[in-house]
Amino acid sequence: MHGDIPPSPHDGEALHDTILRKLTYDLGKSRAGALDRDWFIATALAVRDQIVAPWLKDMRSTYEHGQKQVYYLSLEFLIGRLLRENISNLLLTTEVKAALASLDVDAAKVFASEPDAALGNGGLGRLAACFMESLASLQIPAFGYGIRYDHGLFRQVIRQGWQEEYPENWLEFGNPWEFARPEIAHPIGFGGSVEQVNGEDGEPHHVWKPAETVLAVAYDTPVVGWRGKHVNTLRLWSARAADPLQIEAFNRGDHIGALSDRVRAEAISRLLYPSDDTPAGQELRLRQEFFFSSAALQDLIRRHVRVYGSLETLPDRVAIQLNDTHPAIVVAELMRLLLDDHGMEWNDAWRVTQATISYTNHTLLPEALETWPVSLMERLLPRHMQIIYLINAIHLDTVAASHPGDLGLLASVSLIEEGHGRRVRMGNLAFVGSHKVNGVSALHSDLLKKTVFHDFDTLFPGRITNKTNGITFRRWLQQCNPCLTELLVESIGPDFLDRPAALSALRPLATDTTFQQRFAAVKRTNKEALAALIRREINLRVDPGALFDVQIKRIHEYKRQLLNLLETVALYNEMHAQPQRDYVPRVKIFAGKAAASYHRAKLIIKLAHDIARRVNRDPAIRDRLKVAFLPNYNVSLAEMIVPACDLSEQISTAGMEASGTGNMKLALNGALTIGTMDGANVEIHEHVGDENIFIFGLTTDQVAQRRAEGWRGQDSIDQSPRLQQALEALSSGVFSPDDPGRYRDLVQMLRDNDHFMVTADFDSYYDMQRKVAQRWARPAEWGRSAILNTAGMGWFSSDRTIAEYAQEIWQVPVPG
Repeated sequence: MHGDIPPSPHDGEALHDTILRKLTYDLGKSRAGALDRDWFIATALAVRDQIVAPWLKDMRSTYEHGQKQVYYLSLEFLIGRLLRENISNLLLTTEVKAALASLDVDAAKVFASEPDAALGNGGLGRLAACFMESLASLQIPAFGYGIRYDHGLFRQVIRQGWQEEYPENWLEFGNPWEFARPEIAHPIGFGGSVEQVNGEDGEPHHVWKPAETVLAVAYDTPVVGWRGKHVNTLRLWSARAADPLQIEAFNRGDHIGALSDRVRAEAISRLLYPSDDTPAGQELRLRQEFFFSSAALQDLIRRHVRVYGSLETLPDRVAIQLNDTHPAIVVAELMRLLLDDHGMEWNDAWRVTQATISYTNHTLLPEALETWPVSLMERLLPRHMQIIYLINAIHLDTVAASHPGDLGLLASVSLIEEGHGRRVRMGNLAFVGSHKVNGVSALHSDLLKKTVFHDFDTLFPGRITNKTNGITFRRWLQQCNPCLTELLVESIGPDFLDRPAALSALRPLATDTTFQQRFAAVKRTNKEALAALIRREINLRVDPGALFDVQIKRIHEYKRQLLNLLETVALYNEMHAQPQRDYVPRVKIFAGKAAASYHRAKLIIKLAHDIARRVNRDPAIRDRLKVAFLPNYNVSLAEMIVPACDLSEQISTAGMEASGTGNMKLALNGALTIGTMDGANVEIHEHVGDENIFIFGLTTDQVAQRRAEGWRGQDSIDQSPRLQQALEALSSGVFSPDDPGRYRDLVQMLRDNDHFMVTADFDSYYDMQRKVAQRWARPAEWGRSAILNTAGMGWFSSDRTIAEYAQEIWQVPVPG
């Protein structure tokens, strides 16, 4: 009967029947009329049946045993496709493929028909997804809280080399993994006024009367850990108007105006990262951040009170982790809920708040450490501004008492910036309201203490700690590179599947000629698959035997795609000037999205296409250099590129990349890194060895020194004829004959104010790329280094990162 107990995990025949039953009774489709997408939904629902019982059991067990839970708050969760991940973690891959084959259905097409849930922009959101999977794999009870964006990050379309943005309709045909929870709907207030009234105890109490209320409605997705040992919950909030239709206005004939409240409310969860170039855009961004933060707190407090009663014990049962400053308003909102809704005294509420919250910083870029105009905060969240003012006053009184007369220190650590327009510093609020603050790589955490949080580190020694990021090996090795996984299991045994550190057993095989050949054969197979994708997507033929040189990440000036492109131009010029030389065939592969309002990043995308158009069509190059920009970068595209990469570009300006996780994924799959000593590159260098990574460029201290000395890009350009020639080609329109002046301002910026040190690092980068080519020309040496990269990456598992968070920040036991 439909809805009976799910089949056992190893019963392929029962899975066959369940999939067919889902197709028939849940989708109302026949086998003959079913599309690939229908088979995907039916299969997902059948697999979901395997998850629900353990999911409910694990949630019940958490409360029965009084376990402390982790609540991970993130504006982004870049989860990607889930079918392949879930069947892999449930050890059902063989059974599902067999069941689909028995139905004459192509499993690969079914997997490919799943929409990519683009609920994130890059590393921040993908890290959150990896952490959620590791929390489940380590059997740590956890909830992820975020927003169920209708459209997520935009779909990138390239037209004539320019990026255009379109909605990503990932929910167009529904989401079979989620469970709607309409009964869980928390009111989220905005605006209005705050009144002071006398309570029953005679003491004054504050009552916030919002002018507008939006409902946060829950949608739950189970998160399956490795081997199905534990299942956690990703709860995403969708915004709904409290009154979806103004009937009176509708009956008057104002059919559009009658929906205005609904449109305004639902805009909150409509789109990830709406442009904040305008005041309206800034307000929407702040509304999003408060919306999911308040919903998360109301939700976890409701659950805690129901099970445990007193909120005095909240830190004993709850650990809240803020993923960057987006949920920093949690500090003020938790105080409001404790003070106003639950009648707690200020000192007790502050103790509970600090002991419960911890904060992960992801950036040293000032523009990414969010600040909000005080005027906007006072209008949108008036009660929260009262609380922030009082937190700040008490905080500054304490600082002034220990450092009398130090006005500079007070200004530095204040929660309010008094400079050009008063603004609330969300990073400072998160720091003051947390018991631990962590960076995401050793270098980044050290720089936090030296730069943006230097004064806080002096005031609160020991509060800043490091937790170097990691990646889940289940997705970024086992699922995206099954051929390599099979080779590793055959060669060193399966221990690494459960204990990533066991990858070190691969080291002795790095010089084994037979193993090198088999390792290279796997890479070649993956490169052939990527070459086929490149041909399908952008109609470009590339040689799988060439060096695949990959830079895949968000387009940003500090990530320096521009440096890579300038080296491409210089190499192209050299091939023309000295055609007789024996050049290593190379395919430069780019992918990434630029923020919709980031005009210079979009110009860099156009430059990549202009260079590609000229280079790829030039017969004199004889196919020794190709440039490919793959559109609409997402998790699924990354899963194709990562296993096929030979050279991983991690070339950010030293001191500006907090960690990076793409560097880990690529190295794990046998790519060699070319990079600066920045972010987690520093630790990758330590783990793989100096001879197996290509480090170039200025160090963090050297970058800081040059900036302090007033260095100009022209200083480096004058010393580099090769760079001069490349820049002249850009500024004279060699690559943009339709618009010769397209890149003149970009070149002038490099001459006058090269803040990201592109010109300063150019010669070092170019020379290191020639060393890359020399190593590639010696296959045995390259193969040895590639194997040692994979062998050295065990430490970069997100399981290790989460275990460190659990033990050192959350005070949560790690089973086993």
